[in-house]
Amino acid sequence: MAASNGDMTSTHSAPKPPPSPSPLRSSRFSQPKLRILVTGGAGFIGSHLVDRLMENDKNEVIVVDNFFTGSKDNLRKWIGHPNFELIRHDVTEPLLVEVDQIYHLACPASPIFYKYNPVKTIKTNVIGTLNMLGLAKRVGARILLTSTSEVYGDPLEHPQKEEYWGNVNPIGVRSCYDEGKRVAETLMFDYHRQHGIEIRIARIFNTYGPRMNIDDGRVVSNFIAQALRNEPLTVQSPGTQTRSFCYVSDMVDGLIRLMEGDHTGPINIGNPGEFTMMELAETVKELIDSSILVKIVDNTPDDPRQRKPDITKANNLLGWEPKVKLREGLPLMEEDFRQRLGVPKK
Repeated sequence: MAASNGDMTSTHSAPKPPPSPSPLRSSRFSQPKLRILVTGGAGFIGSHLVDRLMENDKNEVIVVDNFFTGSKDNLRKWIGHPNFELIRHDVTEPLLVEVDQIYHLACPASPIFYKYNPVKTIKTNVIGTLNMLGLAKRVGARILLTSTSEVYGDPLEHPQKEEYWGNVNPIGVRSCYDEGKRVAETLMFDYHRQHGIEIRIARIFNTYGPRMNIDDGRVVSNFIAQALRNEPLTVQSPGTQTRSFCYVSDMVDGLIRLMEGDHTGPINIGNPGEFTMMELAETVKELIDSSILVKIVDNTPDDPRQRKPDITKANNLLGWEPKVKLREGLPLMEEDFRQRLGVPKK
C-alpha cells in the first residue's frame, strides 16, 4: 500500500478535489467567522473542545447533542454567547446547517452506555457518520472523525501503529462500538476518494479529566469515584492488563492540530505512558486515601489485555505530544469529582 503525506490513502485512484465552501469565504465585503459544528459537544471531550474553540472570537460554534450521555452543564458558560449555538438533535437523523468544519464526536464511548443500547450505538456510528459526511459534501466542509483505539481490538501488536489492522471480535458485546467505528472510518475514506471530501481521522486512546461521567464504567472515573465514596477499588481480573491515559487538554490540542493540518490520518492520539490496572489503583489510593481496599472482580468479555499508542505520526506530522503526566492530571479530576459528589477534602 503506497502512502503519501504520512497518510494511509491508496494511490490507485486520485481523489476528487474537495467541494467548494460557501461563497462568503471569498467575499471582499465581509469577514465571516469560521463556523464549526461539534457533534457530541455536550459530552466529556466534546465540551472541552468547545471551550478551546470558543476562546477564538473568530469562531462560531454549533453544538449538536441528543444528551444521551452529554450534559448541558458542561456547556453552561457558553449558553447565551453570540458565537455559540446549541441544538438538541440526534445525528442518526439528517441535519441541515451551514458550516465550514465538522468535529464528529457523537457516540457513547463508555461500555456501560454503548452496551445499554448496542443497536443505537452502531446506528450512531454508521448512520450518524453517513449523515455528517452528507452534510460535509453539501456544504464543502472539512470533517474530523474521532475514531478509537478500540479499532485495534485485543491487539496482537504492541504498541499499536496506525498501519495495524486490528484483532476485533465482530460478534461480541463490544462490537457495536468497535466495528461501528471501523465502518465509520471506511465511510470517511470512501467519501474522500469518491467525492473529494476533506477528511481527518483521529484514533483516540483512553482519555481522562474533569467532566467525565462519574458512573460511566471507565476505569479512571470508577477508581476516583470509589475512593471518594470510601468503597473498594474494583480491579478487573487479572489486574495486569494495561492502558495508556491521556489528559483531556492534551487530547483537545491533538484534535485541533489534526483538523488544521494537511494529513487525513488515521493518526493515533494518546499518551504512550503505560500502566497496569493495579498500578493505576495504587496511584489513586496514594492520591486520595491509602486505607482504601482493592478488590479483584471478574473481567468483562473482549477486554483488551494491553493498549499503548505509537504516536510517531502525531509527533512527526502534527508536532504533537502529550504534556500532562498522570500524576498531574488525576488531582485535577479528583477536585472536579469532589465538587460534584459533595465530598470535602480531608
